[in-house]
Amino acid sequence: MAARSPEFRISMMKLTAPLLAALFAVAAQAAPTADSAPKPEAKPRLAYGFLMKHGEKLVFAPCRDRSYALVEDVSVDRQVTRGLEMAGVADGRKYYVELLGVVDGNALRASELNLARAEGRCQKPGGSDEAWLASGNAPGWALAAGGEKVTLQRQGGKEVSVPYRVFERQGEVAQFTGEGLELRFERKLCRDNMSDAVFGWTATVHVDGQTLQGCALVR
Repeated sequence: MAARSPEFRISMMKLTAPLLAALFAVAAQAAPTADSAPKPEAKPRLAYGFLMKHGEKLVFAPCRDRSYALVEDVSVDRQVTRGLEMAGVADGRKYYVELLGVVDGNALRASELNLARAEGRCQKPGGSDEAWLASGNAPGWALAAGGEKVTLQRQGGKEVSVPYRVFERQGEVAQFTGEGLELRFERKLCRDNMSDAVFGWTATVHVDGQTLQGCALVR
């Protein structure tokens, strides 16, 4: 392997130093008292930001925010930890992640992984026009659902667009049916080797007699 230039090493030090400093700062803080501790959020929400592992600790830094938190995995069957391991999270490397959880003092209690990707950039929440995103390979396809329509684009096929309505949710499954398009998203870890990312949902699309497989995420 070719030796890294001094400029590259300096760049990486600038990238990782803030998160490493945050790790020691958060770990050194005393536990808040019962009177001063902020109350945990009642409902889990998606947290968007960067994550770095140092030993057994995971430090999370929200997008466009100077605060930090230590990640605690409270997910069923340790889904968050397994997803991060699938993404290849390793000491000293920064990852873009989206975690469903609640903030409790200096901890982010993560109950679900939505997305984990090495060296990814911050992505904006979907808003009212984007509730789901899904994609797959061989053949390549991409789907966006929310607002007024569900739009499917696929390699070698025509674009499909149908009116959107809220997906039916039954346990770990979300489904949609409309005008020749059937979607089934299941809450299972899904790795996309082309994008080197891990998602929190698998995706199955039935359209024009064709079945497409891939991964999905909530926006």
